[in-house]
Amino acid sequence: MQKITNLVSDELNLIRIENDWLTAEIVPDLGGKISRLYNKRLNHEFLWRNEALKLRYLVPGSEYDPNFYGGIDELLPNDIPEILDGIEYPDHGELWTSRLQQELEKDKISLHGKLQLSGISYRKTISLRDDAAFMHMDYKIKNESGEKRHFLWKLHAALAMEPGDRLMTSARRGKVVDPAYSRFRTTEEFQWPSIEKRDASVVPHDHNSMDFFYLYEIPEPEMQMISRNGKYLFSYRYDREIFPYQWYFASYGGFLKHYTAILEPATGMPLSVNEAIALKQCMVLAPGEEINTRVSVYAGEKSNYFLNE
Repeated sequence: MQKITNLVSDELNLIRIENDWLTAEIVPDLGGKISRLYNKRLNHEFLWRNEALKLRYLVPGSEYDPNFYGGIDELLPNDIPEILDGIEYPDHGELWTSRLQQELEKDKISLHGKLQLSGISYRKTISLRDDAAFMHMDYKIKNESGEKRHFLWKLHAALAMEPGDRLMTSARRGKVVDPAYSRFRTTEEFQWPSIEKRDASVVPHDHNSMDFFYLYEIPEPEMQMISRNGKYLFSYRYDREIFPYQWYFASYGGFLKHYTAILEPATGMPLSVNEAIALKQCMVLAPGEEINTRVSVYAGEKSNYFLNE
């Protein structure tokens, strides 16, 4: 039985959706951020949060890193600040600081709004599966600008983690995004997860370093983190035609002293959307064109995941 409740946390309104398995809390005024994903049966919070920050409204154009609260964000229509289709977009795009309207039904939450700069309309409908620890997110993204729109859409789940936890993906190839954000110096493509005689999928201890990878050639559209004891599993499942790439950023104390891993299924690569356009590795919508797709998140025991796929 699902239950939906309106709450207030710090300065913002939240919506809580819960059932016998999961509790999720969503923030409409921060682009539909999911600030909490708690498994009741395991007594385990899967998402990382920055304890130094309060949950608060941020004006459009805010810088992302100093305001990195954690939880699950989404980046749309860009990551780094850049000019796309003649429009100047801010850091990490415009969705994460957009105030979305909400519609509450008995068993689901719909958040929607039109992004001011790009003219892209965004709708996300969140529901929980009754018989397992799955959260479903059904999307409709439509270009209502009247002009062609090139963009990056990237999922962005900041996870709580411990040394020995492991990133699980079927990606065959990897590449360091930027050596300045990496414990590895190799800049050439490598066969994932082996780089410089180490297994990059295993989370190391906190030692003031980071990882930042592009992952590609991915047969199975899943991106997962499993705990070192093999018990806890966080999993993204999605449409490979929409998200053909994965980005993986992890801080082991090297990024503002944070210790978290961020799983990022993505519509394109590299970091610059303009570079992705040149490489024909970019999402584009014609005027009036739309995307309809589902992303599923699992946050529970590994054994139950494989029983309920």
